[in-house]
Amino acid sequence: MSDALTLERMRQDAADILHLDAAEIGDDDNLMELGLDSLRAMTLAMSWRQAGAAIEFTDLVDDVPLGSWWQLVQAAEPR
Repeated sequence: MSDALTLERMRQDAADILHLDAAEIGDDDNLMELGLDSLRAMTLAMSWRQAGAAIEFTDLVDDVPLGSWWQLVQAAEPR
């Protein structure tokens, strides 16, 4: 992924993997309830790590709202 990782990029990636429109995914929506499974979560984590995010698969399954994932990415960024 060559684009910078943003909340909206993460939303679009999640929407693409779930075959949804990005507008259907709110920051507080439980992505597992929207159809995300562990294989897809691993795929997202790998893609986002390649974009420079310090995020692991276990981070994604511990807390599944998109907004929580974005907070993890931001917290791991150097200040």
